[in-house]
Amino acid sequence: MKFSFNIQNFAPFDDVHRVVELAKEAEAGGWDGFFLWDHIHWNGPPMLDPWVTLAAIAMATKRIRIGALVTPLARRRPWKLARETVTLDHLSRGRLIVGAGLGFPVDVEFAQLGEETDDRVRAQKLDEGLDILTGLWSGEPFSYHGEHYQLDNVTFLPRPVQQPRIPIWVAGMWPSKRPFRRAARYDGVVPLMVQASGEPTILTPEDLATVVDYVRQHRDSDAAFDVALGVYLPPDPAQARDVIDAYAAAGATWLIDSPPNPEAVSERLRAGLPG
Repeated sequence: MKFSFNIQNFAPFDDVHRVVELAKEAEAGGWDGFFLWDHIHWNGPPMLDPWVTLAAIAMATKRIRIGALVTPLARRRPWKLARETVTLDHLSRGRLIVGAGLGFPVDVEFAQLGEETDDRVRAQKLDEGLDILTGLWSGEPFSYHGEHYQLDNVTFLPRPVQQPRIPIWVAGMWPSKRPFRRAARYDGVVPLMVQASGEPTILTPEDLATVVDYVRQHRDSDAAFDVALGVYLPPDPAQARDVIDAYAAAGATWLIDSPPNPEAVSERLRAGLPG
């Protein structure tokens, strides 16, 4: 099991210098990953650009895995993201993980900015964008003719440090099945569950086991596959170990903590690795 943090890229995490220091503290404390949310507009709080911040983190750390969980690829130019991710993969010496999904919430992140709000169209753009990312990362001449994107005989160099590609983790909200069939084609999944209210929530170990089984049924590769789950672990080490063991048995390979403020991150760091 690996352990990481995933923090929002807006207030109270809006001081880029403090966020970089937190990443350094996480690495020094033996944590395995440090991830940022990828939002551009959240009803007005101060915000950081996650990719510029990740570049600063890459320069300030040496071992810890980094990335954005998750990037709404439908509102990005895939070729621009390809350039950014390869550059960041080189800058970090092969420590980048790319998270991808539809994006949330649609009203403020898409509608208010004039972006596409239709889930079907955004899913199409996500699929095409992932095809383009992996095609451009190959470093070979690449053409693509989709419904939304057209590329003709394009070659992007350099290739990523990580081969055969930068790992891609795809997010999805269970019980919707299509995101998990999509994730099965890549290198990992970031699962959430939708409540009756429509809000995302954390999966139980039983729910996670169902998700993992479904993804495995749709995998056509024996390559390593990560299951990265956001959790809130109890402060008591024995209780935390019980939670960790339950999720590990269900198939989780990463547990991702999301403390609510910088002070809570520092407190978790001082407490040491979970369990």
